[in-house]
Amino acid sequence: MGPYVIAGMIIGLVLVIIHLSLRVLQRKRDFIWYRQLWSNARLPLSRKRVLETYPFYIHLSEKYKKQFEHRVATFIKQKDFKHRYQDTVTDEQVVLIACVACRLTFGRRNYLFPRLNTLLLFPEPFKSPATQEYHKGEYNPIAKVLAFSWPDFKEGMDIVNDNLHLGLHEFTHVLHIESERSSEIDALRFKKFTRNILRELMKPAVRSKLDNTKFFRDYAFTNQYEFMAVLIEYYFESNKDFKEQFPLMYSHLTKALLYEEEWIIS
Repeated sequence: MGPYVIAGMIIGLVLVIIHLSLRVLQRKRDFIWYRQLWSNARLPLSRKRVLETYPFYIHLSEKYKKQFEHRVATFIKQKDFKHRYQDTVTDEQVVLIACVACRLTFGRRNYLFPRLNTLLLFPEPFKSPATQEYHKGEYNPIAKVLAFSWPDFKEGMDIVNDNLHLGLHEFTHVLHIESERSSEIDALRFKKFTRNILRELMKPAVRSKLDNTKFFRDYAFTNQYEFMAVLIEYYFESNKDFKEQFPLMYSHLTKALLYEEEWIIS
């Protein structure tokens, strides 16, 4: 065995050790050692114009605007957008759906929802084949399809102070289910802090405060999936009040998302 082969094997072993060490450290310290290496993907002009109307994008610094556009363009490229009753979807629909998805995952390295392939739009609430009830949004993890009533999706975006955001709510369901089935670092972190939030929820003092303040709407207490989805809505639409009322749950959620203070729209 020649010296170059031996040197190559040693370098490879060192890289594997470094990789495993960083993975363990990331899990223990709740960080990612790089979040985004590239920001080179760009939207065509017609879609860039839609992006430039999105409040979250407007709020970002120039550095983060480039990162966000890259993520939105990459998300659009990797997903299939369909309308249930029409041949095409509009640039507005494609870009705004991608913006909501990438806003939620902006703190993560893995922002592309690997357990989601298709975004399916309806012109109104639709009958779910699973429950036979009418839904505004629904995620099918087996088919990897996320369906929305487009008018309700848009209304959730346009009204920013009612803690009702269909897009954020449904994309959170995708993240939550993904976290239960993936060993990827962002999924593991989301799972860890979801558990921390649910443990906090079980404390008598916290339950008493939730009952007394009625801070979160009743639907949050349907099950753990709805609770996390509603928390996300409040995190983005009532951030300051959420932080003041339930600081520990707020802290856990911030760590689950690895969200930066400067990205929050007050």
